[in-house]
Amino acid sequence: MSKKEIAVNSVQEEKILSPMAMAMKRFWRNKLAIIGLVTLAVVTLLCIFGPMLSPYEILQTNIINAKKPPSMEHWLGTDVAGRDVLLRLLYGGRISILVGVVSTLITVVIGVVIGGIAGFYGGKIDAFLMRVTDVFMSLPLMPILLVLASIISDLRVPPEERIYSVMFIIGILTWPTLARLVRGQILSLREQEFMMATEALGIRDSRKIFRHLIPNVIPVIIVTATIGISGSIILESTLSFLGLGVAPPYPSWGNMVNVVNDFKEFRLRPWLWVPPGVMIFITTMAINFVGNGLRDAFDPKMKR
Repeated sequence: MSKKEIAVNSVQEEKILSPMAMAMKRFWRNKLAIIGLVTLAVVTLLCIFGPMLSPYEILQTNIINAKKPPSMEHWLGTDVAGRDVLLRLLYGGRISILVGVVSTLITVVIGVVIGGIAGFYGGKIDAFLMRVTDVFMSLPLMPILLVLASIISDLRVPPEERIYSVMFIIGILTWPTLARLVRGQILSLREQEFMMATEALGIRDSRKIFRHLIPNVIPVIIVTATIGISGSIILESTLSFLGLGVAPPYPSWGNMVNVVNDFKEFRLRPWLWVPPGVMIFITTMAINFVGNGLRDAFDPKMKR
């Protein structure tokens, strides 16, 4: 078979694929996206199952072994309380990734509901919801996060419960961008023929929005949510680094990096802060690679 015939057959095969299948086919051709996906899968699996294989306990302290450099007994050394850094790194990954995923889910739920209702109804409802969105978008994100996190600290929320507060705060402040994207897509979709058909059939509004319109903006939601996870992980790490996020003795990558506030520890004991810093970098880069791959796959202009 000639190269021309192969190319023709490939084009014909692509034409009969659904839009989602075509997008996934383009995604799997993106090498950086695949590298990011594999890296993210490896990091997630290590964080989930790694702590189960460790002979140490997450809150187990041993002052005699404090600040020991990496060895065969402790592969990444020990921290200021003699706890195993590798175990805390993997356990902290669970928390950081969980915060990223859950806060992004909150963002998606709020953004999709508000954007969907605003785009479908238009008029005064759209104007009101978009003004609320503008108010949230005008808020300086980091100062508001710091203020709310400080309030949580003053309320003396237990360390094991503070993680839920962090998830909620990040999720409730980061939905406006997605809401505007969903609204814009639905404003164009509601005028198309299939929506006229739903109107003729007398389908109720909630079904029109969530069964017919929202599924058509799933690509936008997926791409925004994927990139939003990395942003949430960085926000959580920033809050924890400042001592306002996940609180010790429970680890997160952010509060593990907090040790660099002490110049002596920063200079003499890099095993205390380099591993969590590297994990934040690797994880967020992997998520961004996947997000960019999804964006390119779902973008009709990227069709080859």
